[in-house]
Amino acid sequence: MSTTVAAPTPLKSYSKLFIGGRWVTPSSDRVIEVVSPSTEEVVATVPEAREADVDAAVAAARKAFDEGPWPRMTPAERGEVLARVGEEVEKRFADMAGAFTAEIGAPAAVSEAFHQNALKMWGDVSTLHERAVFEEEREWAEGRGRLVREPVGVVATIIPWNGPVATASLKIGPALAAGCAVVLKPAPEGPVSVMMLAEALEAAGLPEGVVSVLPAGREVGEHLVSHPDVDKVAFTGSTAAGKRIMSLCGQRVARVTLELGGKSAGIIADDIPLDEVLPTLVPAGIGHSGQVCAALTRILVPRERQQELLDAMVPMLEGLPVGAPEAEGTVLGPLAAERQRDRVENYIRIGVEEGASLVTGGGRPAGIDRGYYVQPTVFADVRNDMRIAREEIFGPVICVIPFDSVDEAVAIANDSDYGLSGAVYASDTALAEQVARRVRTGQISVNTWGMCVVQPFGGYKQSGLGREGNVEGLSAYLETKLIQYS
Repeated sequence: MSTTVAAPTPLKSYSKLFIGGRWVTPSSDRVIEVVSPSTEEVVATVPEAREADVDAAVAAARKAFDEGPWPRMTPAERGEVLARVGEEVEKRFADMAGAFTAEIGAPAAVSEAFHQNALKMWGDVSTLHERAVFEEEREWAEGRGRLVREPVGVVATIIPWNGPVATASLKIGPALAAGCAVVLKPAPEGPVSVMMLAEALEAAGLPEGVVSVLPAGREVGEHLVSHPDVDKVAFTGSTAAGKRIMSLCGQRVARVTLELGGKSAGIIADDIPLDEVLPTLVPAGIGHSGQVCAALTRILVPRERQQELLDAMVPMLEGLPVGAPEAEGTVLGPLAAERQRDRVENYIRIGVEEGASLVTGGGRPAGIDRGYYVQPTVFADVRNDMRIAREEIFGPVICVIPFDSVDEAVAIANDSDYGLSGAVYASDTALAEQVARRVRTGQISVNTWGMCVVQPFGGYKQSGLGREGNVEGLSAYLETKLIQYS
């Protein structure tokens, strides 16, 4: 396993918050220090929003929704503005991608892929009005009426650090297309690229009050979620945090969409050559150092092929360049924070204690004395009742689970609290689709893997509630009203 070293990209700091479409002085002098996960040094600062800033942003959003032009524009008119947002994001693409690399540690290829997804999302939401039905006539035996789909109102959006601009775009894009006003809270670990997104939103010419961006921690996030003038909450993050948000929304029956954790399975049949599997299976498991909710972290393989898989996969992992995300050729960067590295290392210890076979990795890469790095790690002979197979690790740790029949593989895949993503690899594509239909998960790929962000994405079970992407994602931000006629 090779290592690389490079200096982090200098980042822009911010002194003001984006509230209601304007850059304003924050209510306190508290700041968030953005720490490079590769050097452990502060690379930028942004204001830390407090409860008073939330109140100001929600008030601006409430006024914009109740009195402003945005909800009253036609969907096509809003689509024109959202197309301009996409254009402004594209102008800032390199700066956003560089910020993501510097503040979160994503290698250049990963960062570019995430921001390409953001561009796809803005392109998709700018044309939703061409596919969505906002009004339709209804008739029934006793009468007739018009079904109207209206924006839900003020939306609080809370996103994690592992893909800030992409996740923000996936949420605020359809909310804006519906006619909602939005208050966005990015995670304190990755706020800089989202502040750049705020600049893009400003440049696109959104009306006053429609969007605010407030970097802050969990306490302020709870204040936002609990605010009586927030009509809906859209959250991406851990299942534990999602449960807390759901309980807060439940107290006042606020609408909520949750995109939470995953422990997705990649099922390998006995008839497919591994050289057709590994080029997508390996990146799906350890890409972005495993810090992806939809990652394929459980690999299910016929028992008689487990050693064949290990013999092919382990040299691939051990040969990946690990190191500074700014360095050319780096494939795996650091984890995003020290506590995240500690969490992953703890799970590796748990896996050893549970009796799984540690085949490769398990420690920190040699030759790197700074940064939150963990080697790509593979456990074999994993049982599905082990904690490393059941709990989301969010690091470059793959669990190989052998099975004895296709039915057992499906049962193992479904024996999980999660259901977000997955993949099936088989030369018999009819068999692969049959298996895919039996796995209870929100998206599943056949003989490949990917997250499709312009079609419905979301989870079964504790992976969340609702869907994001395309008209299904738009519907989460609409209320349905029936107007009856005599």
